[in-house]
Amino acid sequence: MLDDTLFRLSAFEDLPRSRPTLVESAEFVWHNEAFRDRTQLLRPVTSHRMTFREKIRKRALSAHRKLRELRGIAKALASTRHPLLVHIIPIRRCNLSCTYCNEFDDFSQPVPTEEMFRRIDLLGAMGAAVITISGGEPLLHPDLDAIIARIRKNGMMAGLITNGYLLVAERIEHLNRAGLEYLQISIDNVKPDDVSKKSLKVLDQKLQLLAEHAEFQVNINSVLGSGVRNPEDALTVAHRAQGLGFTSTVGILHDGNGQLQPLGTREREIFEEIMSLGKRSFSRVNGFQHNIAAGKENDWRCRAGARYLYICEDGLVHYCSQQRGHPAIPLDQYSEEHRRREFLTKKGCAPRCTVSCVHQISIVDRWRAPQTIDGGSAASPDSLVQLTGPVARN
Repeated sequence: MLDDTLFRLSAFEDLPRSRPTLVESAEFVWHNEAFRDRTQLLRPVTSHRMTFREKIRKRALSAHRKLRELRGIAKALASTRHPLLVHIIPIRRCNLSCTYCNEFDDFSQPVPTEEMFRRIDLLGAMGAAVITISGGEPLLHPDLDAIIARIRKNGMMAGLITNGYLLVAERIEHLNRAGLEYLQISIDNVKPDDVSKKSLKVLDQKLQLLAEHAEFQVNINSVLGSGVRNPEDALTVAHRAQGLGFTSTVGILHDGNGQLQPLGTREREIFEEIMSLGKRSFSRVNGFQHNIAAGKENDWRCRAGARYLYICEDGLVHYCSQQRGHPAIPLDQYSEEHRRREFLTKKGCAPRCTVSCVHQISIVDRWRAPQTIDGGSAASPDSLVQLTGPVARN
C-alpha cells in the first residue's frame, strides 16, 4: 500500500544506498519445523549478479526520485491548494478473495483506458503530487502500463499497490519502462490460510524477482490485528523484506468502517519491534499508530477530501477507501472550493481512524489551518459503500 501507502518522501526515509550486487534469495522450507525459529532463513542461493551498468542506472533513478520527492515536499509546504496523494481505482475486480477485504469484487470490468487518461489529466490539472494505483488488483487492467505512463506524463509520481500474484520478470520490466516509481505489496501471513492467500510462502519468489529486476522502490507491508492468527508472521515478513533490500512497514487491521481495533500485548510487542527496524522512514512518522495499537483515539486534523483523495472506479471522489459515499462527487466537478472546504472540515470518523495513508499525508499540514467546519459525527456503516467482508486494511 506507501499502502500501505506510497507517498514515501525519502528525505525522511532510511533507504539502502543500492541493492546488493549479488541478490541473495532464501529458499524456505514450508513445513512446521522450518518455522520454529520464524526469522531463520535456510542457506541462500544466488540468482542474479547485477552488472555495473545496472547499478549505475538504479542509483541514478533513485537520486532522481529523491529530487522529485524533495520538490514535492517544498511545494506541499508552500501551498495547501493541491492534493498530495491520490488513490485511483482502474478496476475493482481482484484475483483473490481475502475475507477481511471490502475493496474488491469478482466481476467488474476495467475502467476504459481513455476514461482513466481523462481522470489522470484532471488530477494533473489540480496539481496532484503522487498518484497510487490500487484496486481490486490493478495488474488485471490490460492497459496498466499506459496508465502509469500517463501519470508520469502529467508530471506526477506513480505508485502501485498490488497483491503480487501476477508479477513475473517480464511484467516487472514493463513496469520499469512505464515509469513506475513505487510498488507496495502487503503480505498477511507466512503460510496461506482461509483468511488470506497473500502469504510469504506463495510470494517469496515474487519478492526475489522484484529484488533482481525492479528499478522502482519496493515496500513490503506486514499486518497485525484482528483476523491475523500468528502475529509473529509480521516479524518474519519484515525481516525478509529488509533482507532483500526493500523498505518495510506494518499496518494495523481495522474494522469495516476503518475504525480502531486495539492490539493485544504480544501484538504490540511485535509492532514496536517492526517499527524499530527503520526509524527515519516517513512512513514511521506515525505516533498515531502507537495510539491505535494501544486502543487510544488520535487528536489530529484529517485532510481527506483535500490533500488526500480516493477516486473510485466510477470516477467519484471519496474521503478514503473506508468512507466511500462521502462526499461522492464526480472528479470533473470536484473544484478547488470543494477541496478547500474539506481541508477545513473536522471529520467525525477521525479520532478512531486507522487509515495510515491519510494520517501520514495530513502530517504535512498539522501545524496550520485549524479545522473550523464541523463535519458531524462519524458516518454509520449503513451509509458507506461496502463491497464485501467485515474488516479491511490500509
